[in-house]
Amino acid sequence: MRKLNIGDKAPAFEVFTQNGDIVTLDSLKSRRAILYFYPKDNTSGCTLEAKSMRDGKAALAEAGYEIYGISPDSQKSHQNFCAKHELNFTLLSDTEKTMAEAFGVWVEKKMYGRTYMGIQRTTFIIDEEGTIEHIFEKVDTKNHYQQILDWHNTK
Repeated sequence: MRKLNIGDKAPAFEVFTQNGDIVTLDSLKSRRAILYFYPKDNTSGCTLEAKSMRDGKAALAEAGYEIYGISPDSQKSHQNFCAKHELNFTLLSDTEKTMAEAFGVWVEKKMYGRTYMGIQRTTFIIDEEGTIEHIFEKVDTKNHYQQILDWHNTK
């Protein structure tokens, strides 16, 4: 698996939303998308990040972005996560990790001396043509929407 870079075409994908709709890379064309990969619904860092994106949705939309959160959790888990935290954007269910693998964020991780596979928290900004415009590898979970806006306002 090669590492994706700014300027690369985003990998094709087809995944379900929390509501059972299908989203593909082609369905995102003609608008700019924030694809943020996170490890797990209802964990502390992931909840902080989701709440940041929820709170910044209007400002991000005004800047021309649609938000998509992606994790290996099920549609049902995503539905519960959205309801519990009043999330106002789409979550994508990548239970087979095919999207995470294609984007290079399904990686070997280590914690407390244990090695396992998991999601590397990463955000991709995809332009209207399906090209990767920016990659955030160091995500400030509590202030992520502002991190994206700060980048947007300096480009």
